Amino acid sequence: MASQSGPPFRRIADEIARRIAEGTLAPGERVPSTRQIAREWGVALATATKALTVLRLEGLVEARPRVGTVVAAREPAPVAQQRAPARHRAASTALSDHELTRERIVRAATDLADVEGLGAVSMRSVAARLGVAAMSPYRYVNSKDDLVLLMADAAFGEETYPDEPPQGWRARLELAARTLWRIYRRHPWLAQVGSLTRPLMLPELMTHAEWALAALDGHGLDPETMLDLHVLLYSYIHGIAVHLEREAQAEAATGLSEDQWMDHQAPAFAALTTATRYPVFTRVTSTCKDGYDLDLDALFEFGLKPLLDGIALMIETPPSRRP
Repeated sequence: MASQSGPPFRRIADEIARRIAEGTLAPGERVPSTRQIAREWGVALATATKALTVLRLEGLVEARPRVGTVVAAREPAPVAQQRAPARHRAASTALSDHELTRERIVRAATDLADVEGLGAVSMRSVAARLGVAAMSPYRYVNSKDDLVLLMADAAFGEETYPDEPPQGWRARLELAARTLWRIYRRHPWLAQVGSLTRPLMLPELMTHAEWALAALDGHGLDPETMLDLHVLLYSYIHGIAVHLEREAQAEAATGLSEDQWMDHQAPAFAALTTATRYPVFTRVTSTCKDGYDLDLDALFEFGLKPLLDGIALMIETPPSRRP
């Protein structure tokens, strides 16, 4: 039975460790997320994050991007044997305030957002992940809002472009689109930051904008049209990417995978396809070969071609005949 003494995060960590030791949670199986811990034990997200951090330091769990925190593959020792040495391991693994840097804070916050979502990021949760005092990150970052901007700038800076661009505007725009898509795929939370009408003024994001605008430059397009086409391409990528994090949030909230959720919707779907009000929908969905699976990666590639085809028509149309 878990200890009833000690700080809340320690009691939570001990209880999850007990479940792992008893086999209730098997290797590779997801452990409760920070949101689930907060809900089950009635604690703050920072406390939940600290509990998971302790378990990671003890080697009982590991974080897997877009999967969550899972039970580590190796066989854990009994809780009673772990507790005393675990505190020494946690103390030796945690950073001291002298070792803390802005870059480490941003990296820790990014890792947390990649696994748990942007909502799990706070100054306290990042401090808990790093094993430092709750107020220590404020010496390097003023607020959570500033931290999220630093995270976004760092994420956009993870991909660069070749010094020698490929031949032709289309190849350059394809490269820009796929580069941004890879970044959003790696960091699904990123699409939740900022909006199209209030763009982020981030140096690393501007690198992608500069590349796209340079691809459109020199083809007789007026400045407004160049900017419109750039925003259209960016919004296309961003508009699909925003659903990466929403799907992860929905799965965390419901406990259902996308396929499981669709199975639950079968009665409602059947009711729609048997109604007479939607004949085209019924015909199309019933005659789809092997059914229709919405794959965001496939949808991104599918939509990119007609979008670039439309830009090609504008570029290849003489300026005097453009609308």
